[in-house]
Amino acid sequence: MFERFTRDARDSVTRAQDIARSTGAGRIGAEHVLLGAAAQPGSVAARSLDRLGIAPASLAESVRALGPDVLDAEALARVGVDLESVRTQVEATFGPGALDAAAASPTGRLALDPTAKKLLELALREAIRFTTNRIDTGHLLLAAARLDGTSAAKALAWFGHDRAAVEQAVVATWADGERE
Repeated sequence: MFERFTRDARDSVTRAQDIARSTGAGRIGAEHVLLGAAAQPGSVAARSLDRLGIAPASLAESVRALGPDVLDAEALARVGVDLESVRTQVEATFGPGALDAAAASPTGRLALDPTAKKLLELALREAIRFTTNRIDTGHLLLAAARLDGTSAAKALAWFGHDRAAVEQAVVATWADGERE
């Protein structure tokens, strides 16, 4: 699928890994991909966010304020899984932080969490919906806005913008100039 990504979109995913690592996250989340896309100067995502009045630094601050999408101990407890017990057993066997470190691959690359995988899948669907052969950062931004309940979607909503507003900004950005 990555062969369909524009250079800016590929760079956004690469930057997402750096952002995730700098925040101490064990995996790349949808919020990291969103921030990676927003941080690409001149990209469709950056220009669309500017149209919405959202600066990359402000978006990053809203993501930090919301916190990461993490395992929900309460939800796991409802199905009989005690997250703290699992964490204690894993750390006793593999060492402190082992459960969090398990997300990193042997090459040192961080894995995508389920929200980031879903974002990439939705970006592909957005490209198909807009009948384009390439996935650019605009598609990543549209996908982030569709991921209800995630830090990525909540960060955009933080500024008062729903899916429709984000889509309107992206479509207007595409209409203004060349795509990536």
